[in-house]
Amino acid sequence: MTVSPVPVSADPPDKSSMPGGRRSVAARPVAAPAGVGRASENGPGQVLASPLLRLPKYYTVKRQLLELIVTMAPGSPVPPERELARDYGTSRTTVRQALAELVVEGRLLRRQGKGTFVAKPKVAQALELASYTEGMRAHGLHPQTKILEIGYIAADEDLALLLGIRPGGRALRIHRLRLADGEPMSIDTSHLPARRFPGLRKQLNRHSSLYEALSSAYGVRLTEAEETIETVLADPHSADLLAVDIGMPLLLLSRHAVDVTGEPVEWAQSWYRGDRYKFVTRLRRLPD
Repeated sequence: MTVSPVPVSADPPDKSSMPGGRRSVAARPVAAPAGVGRASENGPGQVLASPLLRLPKYYTVKRQLLELIVTMAPGSPVPPERELARDYGTSRTTVRQALAELVVEGRLLRRQGKGTFVAKPKVAQALELASYTEGMRAHGLHPQTKILEIGYIAADEDLALLLGIRPGGRALRIHRLRLADGEPMSIDTSHLPARRFPGLRKQLNRHSSLYEALSSAYGVRLTEAEETIETVLADPHSADLLAVDIGMPLLLLSRHAVDVTGEPVEWAQSWYRGDRYKFVTRLRRLPD
């Protein structure tokens, strides 16, 4: 698509640039499961014995750290690298690598100049057609929205098709930072057909939610949407907005929503912190 906003890069992840890149440090061997890597006793087909699996040393330290942090309350400080290296009988480099991976996974939170702390549990967000405000309130969190930019743009062919307007027609672009209990959670960019929703910018000052404004001021309710989820890495600008490290994995959700008549209403993209979010859905098997 040509409609991706500037602040966040959607380049494919480069594992070599991710924090905590793996090192091939040998650790204690793990025996192969019974029956695996043994020569067959029946017939001429022989299975060559496979070498014993070896775990990287940092992974052993990571497991030890997991055992430690599950006993600690969210927000508790983790011991310094030097102390952990001494306790686990390894190098600070190995400890640093284990800590970095736990930060990426959302188990730990790194605060610049303050240290590393046990992270809060991830927000388990259901995949449903609801506003951010509704989702955060359902989790007992106080939602906040900061509008970073709002204005009209000329829709290119791709965006015009998504919004059901002519190419070059006006679309309202809303770029927002989402917070929960004061903590940055996501960056959202929504596009709507400007002609259909005159005065929407003023309505957003009166309503806490975009979807609430659409329903109250225009009588429009979103009833169906197609949504895709993929991973991207935080670039310097998005990392600064979300208070995360550059290269931190983000969850990119792209949503195309329509109303009860099937008319397009919104094309939106949201970049969620991968260390604070997980998405949940219920699957059902269709009857034969």
